Amino acid sequence: MSLPARPPAPHDEKACARCGRRITWRRKWARSWDEVRYCGQACRRQRLDSTAQRLEAAIEALLDARGAGKTICPSEAARRVAPDDWRPLMERARRAARRLVTQGRLEITQGGRVVDPSTARGPIRLRRPLRQAGAARDVSRRESGAASSAEEPAS
Repeated sequence: MSLPARPPAPHDEKACARCGRRITWRRKWARSWDEVRYCGQACRRQRLDSTAQRLEAAIEALLDARGAGKTICPSEAARRVAPDDWRPLMERARRAARRLVTQGRLEITQGGRVVDPSTARGPIRLRRPLRQAGAARDVSRRESGAASSAEEPAS
């Protein structure tokens, strides 16, 4: 019995729960697409652990400390998690960054431009989405403007 062929719709993509890479709809998954969570056997075998959570937390903390519109390198998060032996954590830090991208909490850039996390090769930088950074900046401006107008004497 053959499965009905249908062209994939734009919404027929999801992110791997472990590595954050893009998974596109395939005909063999027609009946189980809702249950597909991992891009392959390797990701299915290796679940998220405490190191992955610590890397995500380190990325978030570094970005918060750095400020709006500023970037960090994934190696900074790896160094924060394992200062003496950080190099083996580099790919895991990139995976953590891809997961945060799929959640909309950061962007991956190369040469100052946002890139697709699934296809990015070479050195990358991480930053908060500019719309979030801009919104935070607008709120702080409004708060500082309200504070300065409250300090001025009324004429």
